[in-house]
Amino acid sequence: MSLKVTNARRKQRVRLALRRSAGGRPRLSVFRSSKHIYAQVIDDQKGETLASASSLEKSMREAGKTGADIDAAKAVGKLLAERAAQKGVKEVVFDRGAYIYHGRVKALADAAREGGLSF
Repeated sequence: MSLKVTNARRKQRVRLALRRSAGGRPRLSVFRSSKHIYAQVIDDQKGETLASASSLEKSMREAGKTGADIDAAKAVGKLLAERAAQKGVKEVVFDRGAYIYHGRVKALADAAREGGLSF
């Protein structure tokens, strides 16, 4: 079995478990590439993105954050929490996708919690 198939199955398994336990809460989805990190708060019932943030944004690039380190992930998490709070979102479910809850993914989650999101 290839790595691509394994990751897709893991992602599907995590997402299914989230749907069961979400209880109508929006989903905080994380995507991590080798150079950047992206996060969105998604309302799956309406099918729309409520808030998003990434290390590609101009403010992050001007601050010297590369996106490939824990500091950038923390900054993205805080920024996302601020934007979600502006939209009135306080509780979410965390969707780590196929990634292990470790390193940049964990740093983003911790920063989002510090910023006011509850999960």
